[in-house]
Amino acid sequence: MITTAHTAESASRLTPPQRKSTLPLPWADRRGSDDAPERTRDHGLVDDSNKAGPRRRPAERARHGGWPPTVGVEEELFLVDSASGAVVAAAPQVLGRAAPVLGDLVAGEFTKAQVEIRTPPCTRVEELHAHLVRLRQALAACAAQEGVWVCPFATPVIARSPLPVGGHPRYRASVELYRSLMDDFAICALHVHVALPDCDMAVRVSNHLRAWLPLLVEMTANSPFHQGRDTKFASWRSVIRLSLPSLGPPPYAESFEDYRRTAQALTAVGTMPFADLPFWDIRPHPHLPTLEVRCTDVPADPADSAAAAAIIRALVVTSARLVESGDHGPRLRGELLRGAYWYSTRDGWSGQGLDALSGAMLPAPERGHRLVDHIGDVLEELGDLPRVTAFLERLAAGGSGAHRQRAAYRAGGLSRVVADLKISP
Repeated sequence: MITTAHTAESASRLTPPQRKSTLPLPWADRRGSDDAPERTRDHGLVDDSNKAGPRRRPAERARHGGWPPTVGVEEELFLVDSASGAVVAAAPQVLGRAAPVLGDLVAGEFTKAQVEIRTPPCTRVEELHAHLVRLRQALAACAAQEGVWVCPFATPVIARSPLPVGGHPRYRASVELYRSLMDDFAICALHVHVALPDCDMAVRVSNHLRAWLPLLVEMTANSPFHQGRDTKFASWRSVIRLSLPSLGPPPYAESFEDYRRTAQALTAVGTMPFADLPFWDIRPHPHLPTLEVRCTDVPADPADSAAAAAIIRALVVTSARLVESGDHGPRLRGELLRGAYWYSTRDGWSGQGLDALSGAMLPAPERGHRLVDHIGDVLEELGDLPRVTAFLERLAAGGSGAHRQRAAYRAGGLSRVVADLKISP
């Protein structure tokens, strides 16, 4: 059972390897361009009041509006019948109780067996963590009044398919387009939004982030069971997403206009329902000045959600600095990137995996060290290095959420898995 009190972060720090030069890219073209338009828009999502914070480059002050850039998350969660342990279509009733308490920080999701909680934009990850704890607790209390549990697993552990779909027109349009492929699309993710108001900058940052998506999938894998069976994968949610023709890593794009043209072309040929809001694992939000990363399973522990948000924000800031220096990201071959996804979805945080930048098969701790080496300077500037270090230590000690679920299954079957993940009010 998840405790919703703040998780004490270890004071010890993982010493990253000595800073290395850029990794060799045997199949990547790192050519950049110089035609990115300058934009200086203030959207009010970045708090610039802390003048005593880390010094920022002039380009960051102009483009990003302030320091540190804000980060917010959405967590999708399952509703579970407390008697049977099966997911239950109780979202209308639970939302009826939760909306007066949480307002627009809670919403429906693709099926009526899911709900979503949303943090406000935060400058400090500690603040984001506190919001997640509070929102989870409040939602669990509302659900309990309906005899329902709230559980953070990314695919239904016990369920009957298909589950009833919510009423949003986008959901209905997706069912119309993808048909029976959507029967199993009851999946729960963690979505992370980082303030980045320049759309061209956001797309070029996305080019850099593509290489790190498989590792993020691996770190947060939390869906080994699906409708009563062990899938033999760590992230079955990711497998379900990758079965659709326009989901997964986004394409490389030279600019936001290039990105839009690709989305419009896929919509025109019928593989994507909405050109303005693609389902790719990274996307500039069409209505908010953020870059959204959508590849991760919802973690079992809010501390892990907060750590993932810290990692993603540091990746965005590190990538933005590279873009400003003229590096618009490696042109990774899609086949190799999907190959890296394959290992991540299947094995999770264990053994060997494909490093998308070098093309080498490397153990998980080494890939984690490479990540810290890449973003360590920004993590230190933002004060998030101890939190990320503690997260990597938890992964080293016990694996990801998939390992936790399988350990619970060995101890007491599927009902134990569900009970172990129940959020306490």
